[in-house]
Amino acid sequence: MTQQNYDSAYSDGAFWNKVKGFAKKAGRAVIESALQLYYALQDADTPLWAKTIIIGALGYFISPVDLIPDLFPVVGYSDDLAVLGGALAAVSAHIKAEHRARAFETARRCRLYASES
Repeated sequence: MTQQNYDSAYSDGAFWNKVKGFAKKAGRAVIESALQLYYALQDADTPLWAKTIIIGALGYFISPVDLIPDLFPVVGYSDDLAVLGGALAAVSAHIKAEHRARAFETARRCRLYASES
């Protein structure tokens, strides 16, 4: 798929379905990275160029067409983490403490931390 295809794969509903359905399987690092990007995307202060990168990365995360299919245990989400991590690095100046805090809290509610398993 191209960047444009991943952009068109993104929707809020599809994002939350993926998070809810695959949170434990994907793991904390993947989900928290995706959530930080999601909350930055929702922020009016995030510039359009950064939102474009975020939408592409979240579209890749949502898409069933991956470089490494998500069906494979452990390694299935490694490509998602790489794409999300690259997007986080590219837009890091626009990831606020509040985005990180909301991502952490949402991941905690999904019971992605060892103390709550």
